[in-house]
Amino acid sequence: MSFKKILVVLLTISLLTACSDGENIGDGIVTTEDGVTQDGSQGTGNNYGANGGFESGDLGNYAAGSQDDLVANIGDRVFFDFNSAQITTLSSQTLKRQAQWLIQHPSITITIEGHCDERGTREYNLALGEKRANSVKNYLISQGVESSRIKTISYGKEHPEYLGSNEAAWSKNRRGVTVVN
Repeated sequence: MSFKKILVVLLTISLLTACSDGENIGDGIVTTEDGVTQDGSQGTGNNYGANGGFESGDLGNYAAGSQDDLVANIGDRVFFDFNSAQITTLSSQTLKRQAQWLIQHPSITITIEGHCDERGTREYNLALGEKRANSVKNYLISQGVESSRIKTISYGKEHPEYLGSNEAAWSKNRRGVTVVN
């Protein structure tokens, strides 16, 4: 068997294995086995108290204000439509929770990473990733987070989270990720 055929077989097995790990791709909202939906929020757990405020650290044993706390209790990412840097309604829900969390942790600074799918040139995707990161930053600022606490960086298509040349992978790679510094 040629090297190319072996490589194709291995890639096919890898893709089939990845798709069988609990992802629901058919309905447009991707839910992984750990309960994270496509918009980056937890399936069950937006951890709000009776007064509507976020109660940090209620899920899991994570240090309040840590990256793990953000991921587990709020969601660290939002997703974008193809060729767009516009915040969707679903993404705005996650960003509102992020803003509340950041306001409750005033000493935390963050970096917003802008990412794109593999389509388009490197230069185009770097520019689009920057627009996406700035859209997230501007939304958080509009919700009361101080601009001095937010940095942005664009990775364009250089750091895909999911490999594949299909809509399921592309939709997960078009994202803005909030990282606690």
